[in-house]
Amino acid sequence: MKALTQLAAEGAQNPLIPEWPEVVIGLIAFAIVFFFFAKKLLPNINRVLEERRKAIEGGMEKAEAAQAEAQQVLEDYRAQLADARHEAARLRQEAQEQGAALIAEMRAEGQRQREEIIAAGHAQIEADRKQAAQALRQDVGKLATDLAGKLVGESLEDVARQSRTIDRFLDELEAKAADGSKAEAGR
Repeated sequence: MKALTQLAAEGAQNPLIPEWPEVVIGLIAFAIVFFFFAKKLLPNINRVLEERRKAIEGGMEKAEAAQAEAQQVLEDYRAQLADARHEAARLRQEAQEQGAALIAEMRAEGQRQREEIIAAGHAQIEADRKQAAQALRQDVGKLATDLAGKLVGESLEDVARQSRTIDRFLDELEAKAADGSKAEAGR
């Protein structure tokens, strides 16, 4: 029995088995610390964690919104760029067509002016030829009258007679010249 008492006395001193007053004091201290953590620190920790979660979710939402907006801006830019390219191609085509039309118009205008200048030149040449022929006719008529007057020995001063004689002489000269031109053209 002695061993049993000794064992009981040792059991009371066993460091693994606490005494009842220590257990009660430990439980009260644990309850105070648990209550302090539950009422003071845990709400603050939960609030900070909730703020962080909201900030992270808000940041992700903002990043997604910014990415969606950037994608939309990129699509708008690409659409505007495609429209600008189409517009530039259309304007280039119009400019080429207008240039071709302007060139054709200027050529037609140049051709018309050339024709007018040629026609005016021909008209001037014809007027000069008629004037020279008239002057030549008068000079030849006067010379022919003077010569005929010397040959005949009388004066051919009568204007009507002089005019008929000159006209007849010149008509004969023109007929001979026309026959000579036809004969050369036939060769």
